[in-house]
Parts: sequence; C-alpha cells; structure tokens
Amino acid sequence: MTLRELAEAAGLSLPDGGPAQSGGATVTGFAIDNRKVAPGTVFGAFQGARANGEDFIPAAVAAGALAVVARPEARVEGAAHFADGQPRRAFARLAAKFFTPVPETVAAVTGTNGKTSTAELTRQIWRMAGHRAASIGTLGVTTADESVPTGLTTPDIVTFLATMSGLAREGVTHVAYEASSHGLHQYRNEGLRVAAGAFTNLSREHLDYHADMEDYFAAKMRLFDEVVSDDGAAVIWADDAWSRRACEHARKRGLRLLTVGEEVELQARQSIRLLARSATQLGQQLEIEWDGTRRKVALPLIGAYQAANALVAAGLVLATGGDAAATFDALGRVQPVRGRLERAAISRAGAPVYVDYAHTPDALAAAIAALRPHAAGRLILVFGAGGDRDQGKRPEMGRVAATGAEVVVVTDDNPRGEDPAQIRAMVLAGCPGAREIGDRREAIAAAVAEAGRDDIVLIAGKGHEQGQIIGRGDAMRVLAFDDAVVARESAAAMGGEAK
Repeated sequence: MTLRELAEAAGLSLPDGGPAQSGGATVTGFAIDNRKVAPGTVFGAFQGARANGEDFIPAAVAAGALAVVARPEARVEGAAHFADGQPRRAFARLAAKFFTPVPETVAAVTGTNGKTSTAELTRQIWRMAGHRAASIGTLGVTTADESVPTGLTTPDIVTFLATMSGLAREGVTHVAYEASSHGLHQYRNEGLRVAAGAFTNLSREHLDYHADMEDYFAAKMRLFDEVVSDDGAAVIWADDAWSRRACEHARKRGLRLLTVGEEVELQARQSIRLLARSATQLGQQLEIEWDGTRRKVALPLIGAYQAANALVAAGLVLATGGDAAATFDALGRVQPVRGRLERAAISRAGAPVYVDYAHTPDALAAAIAALRPHAAGRLILVFGAGGDRDQGKRPEMGRVAATGAEVVVVTDDNPRGEDPAQIRAMVLAGCPGAREIGDRREAIAAAVAEAGRDDIVLIAGKGHEQGQIIGRGDAMRVLAFDDAVVARESAAAMGGEAK
C-alpha cells in the first residue's frame, strides 16, 4: 500500500513533510524500535516509562523511515509526520490497515485473574467445534500444533497485528487474546473487529503503573468502551464486586450483554447461571442453566475459579455464534491450562504437588480455596512476590497465606532489581509464623519432603514461567527455572513421580 492509501484507509489525513509528502511512496512495514526500521517503514515514536521514542526519530529517519507517528510537538525532519495527541492510537489505526488478512472471529478477555485460562479454554472449545483456533497471551501464541512464547501478556501493537495476520494466513479463523490493562491503556491491541469481550474480575494488581483502583478499572473498561465492535457482545462474570459497573459500561455502549455466574444480571439479554457446584475426585460437577434449560457439566478442572473461567469461555463461544449443546459438551473435555493448578508431581508419601500462577492476594486465595476440598491433611504453600512491582500487595498475600495454609514457606519469586531479603520481609510481615527459605529450589524441595500422604503442596506465583528474573537493566539475568520441573525433580529424588 502507498502511504496515501494507508492514511485514507485509517481515516487519517496525509501529512506534509519528507520524501513521502506526495503520498505515493510504498509502505513496507511498521516499527516502534528504531533498530528495526528499514526503508519504507512507518515509525511509532512514543513516550514510555523508561525511554522516550521521540529521541530516536532522527535515527529512524536515517534508517529509511517513510513516516513518523508522534505527538504534535515532536520534531520530525525528513519524513512525513502523523501528528496526534494520542500517537499510540493513531499508529495502531494505521498498522491495522497494513497487517491483513486477520482471523474472522476475534474475542478478547480482560480482568485481573483468569485471563489466560479463559482465553485458552475458549480456544479449546472452538477447536472441538471444528474451528482452526488460537489464543494469545501470557502463555504466548497457542494453536492446536504448538505454543510459542512472546514474553508479554499483551505484546506490542506491531507484534500483535503481525501475529494475527500470520495466523490468518495459516488458516486460523478464531482467536481469543488476553487484553491486559497495560495493553489497553497503551493501545497495543487496536484496529481489529473484536466480536466479543469478556470481563473476569478485578482485584489489586499493577498499582505500580495505575494511579489507583479506579484508574486500573478505567483501563480495563476500554475493552467495552472502545475496543469491542459496535455490534459486538460483552461477556461478564457477574459474581465480582466490579461486575455491575462493568455491565453499565457494556450497556452504555449498546453491546449485547451476556452474564455468567450465580448472581447473573437480570437485565442481560442472555445468561449462563451457575446453580450448583460440587467437587469430584478429578474435577467438579456443575449444574447450569442456559436459555431456560438446565444442564449438568462434568468439568475436569478443580476449583471455583476454574469453573468461572470455563463458563466465561463458554459464554464467549456462545456470544460469537457457537452451538449451545456442542459448547457445554466440550466443557467436559477441556484440558488443564499450563501453570494453572497444574498437578506437577506426586511425592513419595503420595501427596500431590500443584503449580499455579497466583501472584495477587485474590488469586492466591482462589488457588488455596480450590485445593482445600481435596486436602484431607495439611495444605503446604510455597510462594513469594515479584520485585519492581506493587509492594502494597506483599503483606496482603502473606495474610492470605497464613489464613489459608497450615504450612507456609516464603521464598523468592522474580526479585528483579530489588533486594530479595527485603521482599521476603514484606511478605513475612503478613505471615510472621511462616518459614523463610530464600532459594526457591530449596523451598520447593523442603515442601515436597515434608508433605504426608493426606497433604497437598501448592507452589504459587510463577506458574508456567521458565525463568527466574534477577537484576534489572544491563545487570538483569534470567536463570532457567520451571516450578513444575523442579517439583518433579524434587519428588523423583525422594522416590516420588511426575504427574
């Protein structure tokens, strides 16, 4: 496409400036890193927390940038300047017209907890319905054939759109992606027709980035306010303190509203009502009501929050045209999501060892509550807190641990640039009776060794992650570390087994 064609398609005026002022030059790509600029590239220069992209405009132009998207006050010489007070949004609008084709059906999931599981379970249900489907998020890009890490819950807009286009070229027709608050606030997932968006819940997280909970919620609500298509649907878990307000955003936008949970929104057009839930040996039995019909679902996942994620995923599938009977039947055949209450090993004494990504107070409480009905003996918990992140949640996580587990071992998570001992001290302030074992491998081994036959071990915080981040900037190191692998190694060393 020429620059003029691209601007017209995005509804933007072609600016003057540089060799592209005629608009006839061909656009070859998009970049937000000046080191990735080639002749014909449109460069996005944005202000960030650690660096200002405007400082790299001269280098991008020298490398062949055809046009630059930046604030009006930015200085651009030698290239067309798309000046916009929201340059990230303008850049996304342009890029979305360049990266084509895209999958026919796209759904997005936002919320504090449950995004990964909901997106991945949506993919699984679509696949069982015969669609070529993918999910994008914390686990990376997952299809029926492979899972490729991306490093971020919501990748940058160029990676996101290029990935979507690549999936479409491979025949993928349905995609569910995680819409993080950072991604929504920074316009990292714009420009696509999003048929349905889901809201799972909201609790304290990312207050190192957002000013307060209201600011955090506002970022999440961009999904319903602006991202979901005008004729799209909102699927909302109704049993959260923030859900009623989320429903108000959906209604104000005129979206079709589908609520899920025990306390469904009576004014919603459709609802999946959870009537009853009981634990079974390998999962849970759900009784639900949809469209006036009661159904029973044998869900092969444990825990109330897993039931919530699965039902919201079913809601997304139904909201995007899925058949009800096939969708609810598929719930009985879904597979556990990596690092989400994943049973990694069984100790020599017969105690199951679970790994979960829970790294907020609410998520930790939910994981504990999920395992409690399955523990005839003690719940032994190993967890820590990440460095360079919201410090206020650390003692709260400690209090949750002390309340919910009989044995608590506080260890290191991803300390990043902070002193690990100080992070542990802040967690221990909430659970002063807990054990402190800084080395995560030693902490896991100690928990597995102590567990008796009727006990359950929960290793929380890192879930699917395969590295431990130490240091920041040029001093940052990522040490190979996978909680599930370490749990299996610990169990094997003591005569146990992987599961």
